[in-house]
Formats: sequence, structure tokens, C-alpha cells
Amino acid sequence: QVQLVESGGGFVQPGGSLRLSCVASGSFFSFYPMAWYRQAPGKQRELVGGVTSGGSIYYVDSVKGRFTISRDNAKKTMYLQMNNLKPEDTAVYYCNTKAANDVTYWGKGTQVTVSS
Repeated sequence: QVQLVESGGGFVQPGGSLRLSCVASGSFFSFYPMAWYRQAPGKQRELVGGVTSGGSIYYVDSVKGRFTISRDNAKKTMYLQMNNLKPEDTAVYYCNTKAANDVTYWGKGTQVTVSS
């Protein structure tokens, strides 16, 4: 079993910044891939970006240049630095990981609201 806990969400004005964290525990290994997803009200959950098992980082086009993903393996933590936030970034942000048994684990999410 793997547990994931997201934190760092909040309310921010357009153009502002937030840094999200996702802490893993349980039977988690640093080589597991991790990813950030988000789900806006009334919409499907969508991929934001992530870190592969080899350490490569990727993003979807809508966040490139604004969001930065990083990972601290010693702390079993993945981060999402979000800059120049826009109202359309408003969503619940989730992290996930896929374990060696092919099971995908999700956190409970953290709310990000961008509004003036």
C-alpha cells in the first residue's frame, strides 16, 4: 500500500504563485513514477505533468513555462511550483503513483482557486 498526501493549495489572484507538495509513504520506492493531475468543476480529471521512473519530467502544453515539477527522493516528495496562475487553473490537484504491482494510487487532492 502507498499513501499520498497533497498540500499547499489555496486561494490566489491571477498572476500569483503556489507550490504544491505530494508526500508519499508506505510501500513507496523512489523509482516509482509520479504525476500531477487536476480536475476542474464539471470537467474530467486531466494530466498536468509528472516524473517518469527514469527521472524525466514532462508537462502538458497548457502549463509549460508556468509550472515546474521537481522531486526530492530523500523526502519521498514531489512538488508542483505554479507561477503566473490563471483562473482556468482552478481545480482540485491530485498526485498519483504507479507501484510495481501495477496498482495506481491517488491522493485526496488539494484545492487551488485562482480568482480576482
